[in-house]
Amino acid sequence: MIKVSNLTKKYGSNLAVDNISFEIEKGKIYGFLGPNGAGKSTTMNIITGCLAQSEGTVMIDGHDVFDEPTAAKKLIGYLPEIPPLYTDMSPKEYLTFVAEAKGIKSSEIGPEVERVMERTAITGVSSRLIRNLSKGYRQRVGIAMALLGDPEIIILDEPTVGLDPRQIIEIRELIKTLGEDHTVILSSHILSEIQEVCEQVIIISHGRVVANDTIENICLMGNQHPVLHIIAKCTPDAALAIVDEYEEVTHYAITECPDGTELELTLMPGSDITDQLFFAFAGAGIAIRYLSNRVSLEEIYLKLTETTFDGGEEDEPVITADESSDIETEEEYTPMFTGAEEKEDEDDSDL
Repeated sequence: MIKVSNLTKKYGSNLAVDNISFEIEKGKIYGFLGPNGAGKSTTMNIITGCLAQSEGTVMIDGHDVFDEPTAAKKLIGYLPEIPPLYTDMSPKEYLTFVAEAKGIKSSEIGPEVERVMERTAITGVSSRLIRNLSKGYRQRVGIAMALLGDPEIIILDEPTVGLDPRQIIEIRELIKTLGEDHTVILSSHILSEIQEVCEQVIIISHGRVVANDTIENICLMGNQHPVLHIIAKCTPDAALAIVDEYEEVTHYAITECPDGTELELTLMPGSDITDQLFFAFAGAGIAIRYLSNRVSLEEIYLKLTETTFDGGEEDEPVITADESSDIETEEEYTPMFTGAEEKEDEDDSDL
């Protein structure tokens, strides 16, 4: 569906994207992660055709974004972090305008606008001015804009920034439903959101892809020396008496806590004694309040994006791409759709 090959982007002497390559398969929800300044937004802007690369290619279903921009962009619906909304229009007026700008046939604009408003649950506020809508509803209008024309690929950049917890849950559920019939790329700094919604994750750091796999496999990357976390309702001595029976435990830390005893057990590479320990504690009549052998996405993310400095030279990331060349091209800007990015005081009521 999307094939990024040897993509490089330079801003003067600054290398923002460093010769990265990856593929996006059809019908999945992808998380796109990276710290600030990692090259994540630059990569997304190149994929959507809003920014020209210095080197490399981006193919959207066989169409080169640079050489065949019209054909490629028809396949993409893009929601920037700040939706390009005309706040003096109503959602219906705005979406009608965008549909016309996208080249949707006049006879199809009305039904298409109604379809995307219903899909994003904004029909009830379709006649209100956008400036009077809450941030949550504005985000829904932005997503509706991305859905116009029914593109195969939906790219959402930080769609839940600034939303309250209820709005985040609603947008998250909307993204899940979009994944049923679209390929979705979701950029977010909220790792729990990525873990909840996405099937596969691409992590970029310092302009390079450091991981590209399913969440399950990425979390397993931290299990070369598995760590088992247990909270048991017993004394430290009782917990230690059980743990000492297992030679797979190479190191342990035991502390008292309000629920009893907390244990952090480091195991031999490749070993898993989760079930055995569970039944051992149960057999001793000890209740287990918490038991986990899975490294969190947050822990892996921090490891993969960690960088130390020595004399100004960066250490290599965990997984690296090839070195990029030094060729630089002129920067070009070809927006998918240009709207007025106005920032106005908003009414926080959710209607």
